[in-house]
Amino acid sequence: MTLTPSHLAGTDAWTDARLLYALEEVVEKELNRHLKVAKDWMPHEYVPWTEGRNFPGFFEDGEPWDPAQSKVTQLGRTALVVNLLTEDNLPSYHHEIATLFGRDGAWGTWVHRWTAEEGRHGTVMRDYLLASRAVDPDELERFRMAHMSEGYESDNRHSMLHSVAYVAFQELATRVSHRNTGHQSGDPVCDRMLARISTDENLHMVFYRNLLGAAFEIAPDETMQAVRDVVTGFRMPGHGMPGFERAAVAMAVGEVYNLRIHHDDVLQPVLRYLKVLDIDGLGPAGLRAQEELGLFMNGLDTEAAKFDDKLAARKARMAARGRV
Repeated sequence: MTLTPSHLAGTDAWTDARLLYALEEVVEKELNRHLKVAKDWMPHEYVPWTEGRNFPGFFEDGEPWDPAQSKVTQLGRTALVVNLLTEDNLPSYHHEIATLFGRDGAWGTWVHRWTAEEGRHGTVMRDYLLASRAVDPDELERFRMAHMSEGYESDNRHSMLHSVAYVAFQELATRVSHRNTGHQSGDPVCDRMLARISTDENLHMVFYRNLLGAAFEIAPDETMQAVRDVVTGFRMPGHGMPGFERAAVAMAVGEVYNLRIHHDDVLQPVLRYLKVLDIDGLGPAGLRAQEELGLFMNGLDTEAAKFDDKLAARKARMAARGRV
């Protein structure tokens, strides 16, 4: 039977272990819903294999990579590398959520299913990039080795509830980043591939978003504090990869992912769907977290507006120079 606040009175009762148990039925329900709507797909069907040819190395006929071979825009290449390197750290992500959520019952089934689905994303992206010669393969591999050698530790690994809150937003952020990368890539094949990946990411977001909604019902104060902490300190999982800051700037200016997109297309949809800022009946700690969250969102909107103005001015300058 699912535990409710009447079974577990007091803030101290909501340990990770008890929250995991209390949410088990919700996880099973959401897992069954996910399996009904998720469609299997074959990564190899999205890769233009006929465009592939040997690279230098063991093959005498190997042809070195050249930027002119890529059908993808410069912005698309930058974003694709960031997106793939993010997917590459799947072993670290699996380890973290398996440690937090466990490998048994509905939680464990979800952990393994999510990992299997995410594995497709890295597979199809890498195959596409190499077959189509979209990016420099040597640089990509050097970046992969450097990024994975560092490993990944989430800012929210200390708390199951914080982790659920984080992935509810992060899965949507990843979907948005992939989708916008496809639109900006200049290659219809790339756009189609990333649209397929984005569909998966959206389903993952729905799973975690609904789970977060259930957490609000049984532990509203603790969940509100977790959401406050996650939103105000949010960082994408790829923040530690080589050259991330420079790539993030290019993606912001190119409207793949920036403050406005983060506010309007990632944070607001989840907060609005769950009516987070309208929840009442909170205790002092939850009410304070809700107020701080509202203030942060207002401030972020103001910062996004400043970015919008700067971006519009930049576009105007480029248009005046004939570089639209």
